[in-house]
Amino acid sequence: MTQPDFSTLSKDNIVAFIGDIFDRRGDEEYLGEDVTMAQHMLQGATLAEQGGLDEDIIVSALLHDIGHFTSEFGTYHPSDTEDRHHEDAGADVLAPFFPSVVTDCVKFHVAAKRYLCATKPEYFARLSKASVHTLELQGGPMTDNEVTAFETNSNLKKIIQVRYLDEAGKIADMQTPDYAHFAPMVQRIVDAHLG
Repeated sequence: MTQPDFSTLSKDNIVAFIGDIFDRRGDEEYLGEDVTMAQHMLQGATLAEQGGLDEDIIVSALLHDIGHFTSEFGTYHPSDTEDRHHEDAGADVLAPFFPSVVTDCVKFHVAAKRYLCATKPEYFARLSKASVHTLELQGGPMTDNEVTAFETNSNLKKIIQVRYLDEAGKIADMQTPDYAHFAPMVQRIVDAHLG
């Protein structure tokens, strides 16, 4: 799979570009879970909005898995034996348009799973079967040194919030608004960042 061409993206079309991804590919299977890719991301954003969380958290939850669609390595499959680094792919696409808190939440939501599994043993019990499998591909729980380094990230609290929303957004038949509901919020985050 070749890397899509992102050279035409700008602050004026990034929100529509993301919407097009939701429209074209949102119905794809999400890691063998009971929800589609779009449902998973929309659920995370909806739960954040219902919880009264900040717009940067809502948008981060909405976009955290966008890298499954933008990675040169393609999308995850349950038979994978190597990680596809969707978190890096997503952060790379978003970085020119979004503040570091959003890109950090996208880039480090996988690391946050590893962190929580290392620091809160009860968190592992919350993971779905697919999430346990990807944890193995992603390096397993963090080592003590990795934990110490991860805790220096100034956006740690929000990264962890998005991680919990990631795990929560796997509810079969949950009703959510569509991407269009969140698009103005996404645009506000872009505009505030780029001026």
